[in-house]
Amino acid sequence: MNDLSEKSTLVVGGSRGLGRGIATALAEAGAAVVSVARTPAAVDAAGGVGAVEAVTADASDPSVAGSLLDRYEPEAVILVAGANPLIRPLQHHTWETFSANWHTDVKIAFHWLREALLKPLHSGSRVVVISSGAAVAGSPLTGGYAGAKATQRFITGYAQEEANRAGLGITFTAVLPRITPLTDLGRPAVRAYAARSGQSEQAYIQQFGEPLSPERAGAAMVELVGADATTIAPAYLLSSAGLQKLA
Repeated sequence: MNDLSEKSTLVVGGSRGLGRGIATALAEAGAAVVSVARTPAAVDAAGGVGAVEAVTADASDPSVAGSLLDRYEPEAVILVAGANPLIRPLQHHTWETFSANWHTDVKIAFHWLREALLKPLHSGSRVVVISSGAAVAGSPLTGGYAGAKATQRFITGYAQEEANRAGLGITFTAVLPRITPLTDLGRPAVRAYAARSGQSEQAYIQQFGEPLSPERAGAAMVELVGADATTIAPAYLLSSAGLQKLA
């Protein structure tokens, strides 16, 4: 595992699921980790692992990104936070449920990417936006989720273009995890898609290979944060096999 001793990292949405695995792995690799979550109870759950500092904040609040970037001066920012989509067919959504991930996931990415550019973060810093494999595969049972996650990937690319134009030396990349039954986000989705296809949950998930675990996601982020900036791709698919560069 890469040695990230004393590297300051900020994990937005680091209290559960893949975010918790990422915060834990970064801390175990020696990084000083700040885990941001909305509720005190959720944050406390992530605060007992290594050098993880828990912060209670709403990542979608426009004032939070700039405030925390100024306070902690992170060398790496991992954006994992987002809303759990309501799982039902298109005709059973309302506009409010359909657009929920646009008002959370996309909003969070927009505010944090914007503030990383405006501050700006120190040269050599990197920002990783955790999108979803749904951004390329679609997700017909989760309303606007797939589109929102694709937009996260797009605006991460826009941020990289702006950083390059300004010569900021910041690396922005998007990571798209495959669906997994090992998180609170993925478990109900696997159940619903298995039922939709007339398969057992086990049969459905087997087609994707070994499920992606929070621990494997954490190992991948340690690899990415510790990598040479010149080797980092604009986007990756993340599975249990690790990171795969996307064109």
